[in-house]
Amino acid sequence: MRYVVKNQEPESFAAWKKLANRDWKPSYQDLMNPEKKELHGSLVAEQGGTCCYCGREIDLADSHVEHFVPQASAPDQALDYENLHASCIRERSPNLPLHCGHAKEEELDQALCISPLDPTCEQRFKYALDGAVLAADPADESAAYMIKLLQLGIPSLRNRRQAVLEGVFDNAFLESATSAELETIRTVYRTRDNAGHFADFAHVVARFAEQLAQP
Repeated sequence: MRYVVKNQEPESFAAWKKLANRDWKPSYQDLMNPEKKELHGSLVAEQGGTCCYCGREIDLADSHVEHFVPQASAPDQALDYENLHASCIRERSPNLPLHCGHAKEEELDQALCISPLDPTCEQRFKYALDGAVLAADPADESAAYMIKLLQLGIPSLRNRRQAVLEGVFDNAFLESATSAELETIRTVYRTRDNAGHFADFAHVVARFAEQLAQP
């Protein structure tokens, strides 16, 4: 999982919600373009063009608006901007393994869950060079729950993480890496580019550098 810092909701989305009156109460099902597209774009932008859960690169065409707390269990939060994120995979496909928001669907144990809004969420997971994701603390039931709920360990995601990690941390680098070099990698991958985007699986690379730097 990755940490998400929320911005202010789009003005068009806020204005649409304010149209509520005695005869009409706004609902997510009623939300249409252009407000819905602007909402989606705002979520993708504030996340630096990466999925709120796995951290892969996304854009409007290959992502969807995700309700962290499901609409079915908390309809009062369906239009709460703090509860809305951009998750990878736009449309489900029979041949496409589901993960992240589409794997989670309407399930969420609020006693066990970890929110992307939790500043410590990234430190509760660790990664192996082969792309595996694990709870940083083996006793952390919440981290294990989120990995399973979001299907973060499926082969397709694991392989993508492995490719990214091995592209940065090759054997030659691992044999000679200094603390300063690891800190540089961490800083670079925690920083957006000039377009406001993070790199593909940026938080995974940064987290792996942090793991290597630990005594």
